[in-house]
Amino acid sequence: MQTIIYILPELFLSLTIMFLLMAGVFIKKSFKLVNLCTIASLAFAIVLVLNQADEITKIFNDSYIIDRLSIYMKILTLLFCIFVLLSSKDYLKINKIDKMEYPIIVLASTLGMIIMISSYDLIVFYLGLELQSLCLYILASFKRNEDRSTEAGLKYFVLSALASGLLLYGCSLIYGFTGSTNFEIISNKLDPSNTGAVFGIVFIIVGLAFKISAVPFHMWTPDVYEGSPTSVTSFFALVPKIAALTVFIRFMYVPFVNVFNQWQTIVIFISIASMILGAVAAIGQNNIKRLMAYSSIGHMGYALAGLATGTNSGIQSTIIYLIIYLVMNLGAFGCIFMMKRENTFFENINDLSGLSKNHPILSLSFLIILFSLAGIPPLAGFFAKFYIFMSVIESGMYTLAIIGLVTTVVSAFYYLRIIKIIYFDKPKKPFEQSYDWGLKVSMILSSILILIYFMYPSILIDIVSSVVIY
Repeated sequence: MQTIIYILPELFLSLTIMFLLMAGVFIKKSFKLVNLCTIASLAFAIVLVLNQADEITKIFNDSYIIDRLSIYMKILTLLFCIFVLLSSKDYLKINKIDKMEYPIIVLASTLGMIIMISSYDLIVFYLGLELQSLCLYILASFKRNEDRSTEAGLKYFVLSALASGLLLYGCSLIYGFTGSTNFEIISNKLDPSNTGAVFGIVFIIVGLAFKISAVPFHMWTPDVYEGSPTSVTSFFALVPKIAALTVFIRFMYVPFVNVFNQWQTIVIFISIASMILGAVAAIGQNNIKRLMAYSSIGHMGYALAGLATGTNSGIQSTIIYLIIYLVMNLGAFGCIFMMKRENTFFENINDLSGLSKNHPILSLSFLIILFSLAGIPPLAGFFAKFYIFMSVIESGMYTLAIIGLVTTVVSAFYYLRIIKIIYFDKPKKPFEQSYDWGLKVSMILSSILILIYFMYPSILIDIVSSVVIY
């Protein structure tokens, strides 16, 4: 009975998925009801997570952990999943993909992410990963009458299956050379002299880097972001990143903590490569979703820089960076959802030409979010990068910090280019006014949070310092 209390959020979500699958079949035009029930169940799951034990608790033979890190990341996952569903309601209806299966698949994917976040065993982690991935394959190709969406789903499926195979091979090597799948036992048996197990770590890092779209395993990201329905792209850009980065932290600092010198170089290389490619490759993009894909790759590079330090402050700065990145991206996709004219959604950056003349509030939101993504003070994005660079410099990794600063300057170019198009180019036909309150709340709330963050910049430090317990 005690064990059930600790897995109440997971049990509740599982039962909700099964109930909604059955209810959706028997109720005509059931999307609205199923979508509302999904949002309500995610909100209730947050309450269940908040009521979990504050101390470290391990269940199921130490293969599942409830600690502050897992509780915090589960809340983030569920919260941003709610915002994605709220902001994309209008988009789904106009594009005629408002099927009852959509929110259920999103819910099932979220359940997989929650299992990943609390996993303390290679097998449990892989079960959560596959539940998440299978749902994401379906979501990417959900607009099945459109070739781009089908192609995006197929590309993501093929490349993700390859990455999962490599990750599974790494897990089998770890198990073979340490004799266990439990994180703590692996940590005790793993040392630099165990060459086979260290080899396995490389394959696991490859699999995890694919999931967070870090270079050189980013190849799926621009095509899948562009081809998928925009509602799915916003989900891809936000929610799976939380689970994947949490697992990255968990793997590096629990089972692999004793071989830090062996994996640190790999993470530094991935971080530098992601920052450089994210900054340079986005310059020539005309599709805003492709640009957001390269932006996402670059931002994951900065997050990994904090992870590569091997310090507690590095992990904390990575988590703070992730939170601010999520808020910025939520606002950015809220603005993209507003690019609608005659029931058609536009994705080309040039369609924003002279937007400020007809849509001053939307233009201001774009301005705040893009300045923040570029890391310009005093917006939240500046503090996110500041915390990362401070922890990197404190660890004596000056080259990484310099490369990060240079790529920040380069990436500012393509963000400022969009602002120039919005404010200084000749206006085009105005977009339609959106009456979706969920979308407006998401966009305005994220813009306000980014804008006023400088008034109390230590708020996230206070929260995260009480969460991370390594």
